[in-house]
Amino acid sequence: MPMGGTELLIILAIILLFFGAKRIPELARSLGRGTREFREGISEDPDRGEAEARRLDEGDGGKPSLPPNNERDL
Repeated sequence: MPMGGTELLIILAIILLFFGAKRIPELARSLGRGTREFREGISEDPDRGEAEARRLDEGDGGKPSLPPNNERDL
């Protein structure tokens, strides 16, 4: 369902009251930086994740490493 102009104004007014006028540009910059870092991270090297997983699997025989359980199993 698309958002109309009135709904958008109400949401912006609530954000302005909640965060204050001085914090809104700071929050927008942080959101923009986070979005940019996320996009750079997923577009950097798509094969990197698979290669890293293979490297980790080869190092420990493919078994997940779990910390020793010192508690007695019930």
